[in-house]
Amino acid sequence: MSSVNVDWRASSFCDHINCVEVAVIGGAIAVRNSKDRSGTVQMYSPEEWTAFLDGITNGDFDFSS
Repeated sequence: MSSVNVDWRASSFCDHINCVEVAVIGGAIAVRNSKDRSGTVQMYSPEEWTAFLDGITNGDFDFSS
């Protein structure tokens, strides 16, 4: 998948080496590894992305406790 003209974004907490980057491509949410920008891009529907973000907000993925 070409990333030409795609606005990839990373968290402000990212060290720009070990991150994931996200972008909107054709109405879907694209996710890639910042260390392998030419590698696999995972695509999610807006509904899947919203469910994931809701899970983060609710602490569903907090494995530190």
